[in-house]
Amino acid sequence: MGLWTLLEGFLLLANALAILNEGRFLAPRGWGFADFSVGRTKSFKGQLIGLIYATQYLRVPLILLNSICIILKLVSG
Repeated sequence: MGLWTLLEGFLLLANALAILNEGRFLAPRGWGFADFSVGRTKSFKGQLIGLIYATQYLRVPLILLNSICIILKLVSG
């Protein structure tokens, strides 16, 4: 497994987190941002919710990274 494969894996994980819908998926399971209290930010669940919302906030850079990845795959074969 090379560095490129590892980077592609992280990009796929970021894409998976970015498309999660709060109203249809996260909130019914208790993972919504409104259910998240300030005091629980240090817990693992709080850190994971923060990561999900950070990836949803950074969708434009994800689109650019996906485009670069696709172009590099087309060029390199």
